[in-house]
Amino acid sequence: MGFRFSGIFFYMSTVHLIDASPYIFRAYFSLPSSITDADGGEAHAVYGFTTFLLKYIDDEDPTHVAVAFDESLTTSFRNEIYPDYKAQRELPPPELEAQLASCQDVARALGMVTLVSDRYEADDLVGTLCRRAEEAGHDVVIVSPDKDLAQFVGESVQLYDFARGNRYGIKETREKFGVNPGQIIDWIALAGDSVDNIPGVRGIGPKTAVVLLEEFENLDAIYKGLDRIPELSVRGAAGIRDRLEKEREMAFLSRELATIALDAPVEEDVEALLFHGADKGEIDPLFDRLGFGRIRERISHWCS
Repeated sequence: MGFRFSGIFFYMSTVHLIDASPYIFRAYFSLPSSITDADGGEAHAVYGFTTFLLKYIDDEDPTHVAVAFDESLTTSFRNEIYPDYKAQRELPPPELEAQLASCQDVARALGMVTLVSDRYEADDLVGTLCRRAEEAGHDVVIVSPDKDLAQFVGESVQLYDFARGNRYGIKETREKFGVNPGQIIDWIALAGDSVDNIPGVRGIGPKTAVVLLEEFENLDAIYKGLDRIPELSVRGAAGIRDRLEKEREMAFLSRELATIALDAPVEEDVEALLFHGADKGEIDPLFDRLGFGRIRERISHWCS
């Protein structure tokens, strides 16, 4: 896609924003721990993550790419709002935690911009760059299986669950969740999210949330129209109204928790994400340390 201004043609690129954590965790739990680095330490998460990045580069041939990592597992600004946010999640085992820095090293050595913050989650880093790229007129592919990121899906933004090969535009998002992308945060506010320990409204599940959002545009409209809810053709409508009234504060808190930040500390602009390929001067010593041998033969994009 491009545009012409004063006789000069400008090319508008597709920006690829990768949410690293799901692919690191997937590698850690699916590959054998017998994959070790040069010192005998476990390296299977790094190895699996590296193969994922190499396959993604080969399949998608990105011109602009960034990889966002999580370091805010217990220090997210959301924990300040709601201390129980993600409280049920176990911290990564030491064997995985020891490999996380190397995952970042690999992404950088392959020529990708890496993003990390101790206060903002990877979703926030991705969301901030996504909005920045959209406003600059670029298309965006968000690479993640995380449903929270579906809130960004639009005419120029696609959510790509790479491991399953599923791509979500507006139509596919509605088919999967029953709501439009712009309603995702309100859907989570009502139904909650057990993965992130977002409480939602007790007694309201995903299906009831869909019914409410089909009748009302968003959470604000639902609360303005509470007295209309008993008239809806849904089982237990009167009880739903009462639960919403009782859980009003929690519903709006849940929406705040589900809303991805657009002001995360990301210094890079879109042009900084230009993908030049792997740096041999970084790859060779890094892969030697990690005990990686022939995998470097799969690197198809090198810095000139």
